[in-house]
Amino acid sequence: MKSNVMSLSLFVFFGCLILFPIISSATGTEAAFTLQQTIVKALQVNIGLKSSQEEIKAAGAIKNAQRTYFFPTFGATYRYVRNDEELISPVVGTISTQNEFHLSTTVTQPLFAGFSLLKQYEMANLGLDAALINEKLTTQNIILNAKTTYFLLLKVQKLRNIAMDTVTQLEAHREIADNFYQVGMIPLNDLLQAEVELANAKQEFLVAKNNLDNAEANFNVLLRRPINATVEIKDIVDYTPFEKNLDYCFKEAEKNRLEFQITDLDIQIAEIKLALVKKDYYPSVNLLGTYLQQGEEWNARGGLGVFGDSSGWTVSVVASWDFWEWGRTNFRKKEQLSRVSQAKLRKTEISNNIRLEAKKAYLTTQEAEKAIVTIEKAIQQAKENFRISNERYEAQMNTSTDVLDAQTLLSRTMANYYNALYAFKISKASLYRAIGQEIME
Repeated sequence: MKSNVMSLSLFVFFGCLILFPIISSATGTEAAFTLQQTIVKALQVNIGLKSSQEEIKAAGAIKNAQRTYFFPTFGATYRYVRNDEELISPVVGTISTQNEFHLSTTVTQPLFAGFSLLKQYEMANLGLDAALINEKLTTQNIILNAKTTYFLLLKVQKLRNIAMDTVTQLEAHREIADNFYQVGMIPLNDLLQAEVELANAKQEFLVAKNNLDNAEANFNVLLRRPINATVEIKDIVDYTPFEKNLDYCFKEAEKNRLEFQITDLDIQIAEIKLALVKKDYYPSVNLLGTYLQQGEEWNARGGLGVFGDSSGWTVSVVASWDFWEWGRTNFRKKEQLSRVSQAKLRKTEISNNIRLEAKKAYLTTQEAEKAIVTIEKAIQQAKENFRISNERYEAQMNTSTDVLDAQTLLSRTMANYYNALYAFKISKASLYRAIGQEIME
């Protein structure tokens, strides 16, 4: 009996060891997001990207539908006629009966349509290309938005922590100032100054906390999570300098930016529309085949006279041409020529805007990078200054104002550092987007 109890105990013990990690994983908090995971998740759930993918399907369907116009079309017509009386001719006999049933089938094969069928297919093909490029553009914008949201969240986390540390340090200073005042070592004015600075720091902490709540909400919206869900992300405090020059950025932008491909497609589509207008200068030619069956019965059979030979077929070539429309085609041609010119002008405008965008992003990146280097040196100096001011105040060799000034200097220096650090990361991400590089950094 004792052996059975021991065996059962061991079984329960090892079972708990096996199940504990599973239970902990199921009930524990969600693992912290890395930048890479954030980007991947944002791409997976983004509605705009899903819409772009649906647009690709639609453009593919349009292309396939346009291809069918090269093939023959088949149709059928069934007609019933009820006459008030039969018509009988002494020569040919029955001309019409009271009940007439007509069944005809036709096949139409386009032979020539002023090159319009080919041009419309080419335009549908370009539409598919444009949809594919727009999907890539949407992806690049999502990546930039994910990076920006991630780095902004890290920045406000740091600023919140700085504000919280400032409150803690000023509370300690206020307590020391109160003790000094109680024993008559400092005037009331010094104590009041410490209390005012503490109240201001608490207000700044509240603002920083609200900014963090808003940044977390933006992060959750980006990933389509519950807006109040807890957010945990991996910290990134290191940085890699951007070592390329501005000329490199211009060359990469001209080589990589998908907007140039979009404008080229717009020009090609405008030129095809111009060619489509010119189709009216030519006749259209179709091959028609018709089979006719008629009779007095519902299946279009039976009857006398004209219905004696109840079926037959014809093959014909039909050419049609509207050769005079009061200059309508010429006016449309002038319109499309202007559309082509507009598309070319848009390409020039986009080229200028892209170069400007790349230059702004490059200069902002360089400015933030230099600020990081400068402020890194000042941080240690500000910390040491605050430490010395505190010690001198406790030894009554400094005033309360000296300590508060040192604290303000330290908080501002730390805030400036993190503002510069994450401004650099955001501007660098914007620069990669401006030169058309999808770098997950």
